[in-house]
Amino acid sequence: MSDSDRPGGTTSPLTLLAVDIDGTLLTWGGELFASAERAVRRALADPRVELVLATGRSVHSTVQVSRRIGIEKGLAVCANGSATIRLDPSLPDGWEITELVTFDPAPAIAAIRRRLPQARLAAEDLGGGFRVTAPFPPGELDGAVRLVGFDEMAAEPVTRLVLRDTELTLEELRELVEEIKLRDVTYSVGWTGWVDLNPPGVSKASALEAIRRQLGVEPGRTVAIGDGGNDIEMLRWAGRGVAMGGARWDVVAAADEQTGLIHEDGLARVIDSLL
Repeated sequence: MSDSDRPGGTTSPLTLLAVDIDGTLLTWGGELFASAERAVRRALADPRVELVLATGRSVHSTVQVSRRIGIEKGLAVCANGSATIRLDPSLPDGWEITELVTFDPAPAIAAIRRRLPQARLAAEDLGGGFRVTAPFPPGELDGAVRLVGFDEMAAEPVTRLVLRDTELTLEELRELVEEIKLRDVTYSVGWTGWVDLNPPGVSKASALEAIRRQLGVEPGRTVAIGDGGNDIEMLRWAGRGVAMGGARWDVVAAADEQTGLIHEDGLARVIDSLL
């Protein structure tokens, strides 16, 4: 980066492109369509575009996806904004954490246990996997999974707390979270029976704004693409927010436009419009 591109200098001509992973880059089953892969590689090769993955996935999982699609260098937002990592093959592990925000999960865990004692909880072990209070359905968590008690789960700060209840519908879970009135956390309700709890004020948007300022990108030269509830703040933040085809109504409402489904080359269309 030249001096004229640094904060305090001339504004960078870069476009910051934030791409969600599940439901946007990959299908929810983990499939990567060739059109999406080709489009991402074109963006990575274009010096006018800074592509940043922005996901609710763990650091471990984000690193694996980055390597799968050929991202060797750059920044990625993980755990819905609680962790930002820098990818670089010269680093010992190929990545390092550049920003980390945590919170005390004990009050939230106590509130959840009082109202929803059967719920499963998970917290990320940075770079490795998850600690869980009960087994999650197969394939939902990446990396090593370690079973712990509620007291151990509540004993140390976390970047994200996952609440999982397979018996509740999306609306029932949303109502429950409102009823519990969890304090000092930011939360997003995902697909059926899944809630992410993050530190107060933390979201994909907050982490991306820090990256935008770091790179000196104009606010109007920001583009974000996503499909889930945890993408709403990001889509509102972007100069151009794009909801994927099939996204929920509230996600579409937060965006400036909507593209096609993954198998309709939805992501590729947006990236091609930038290049």
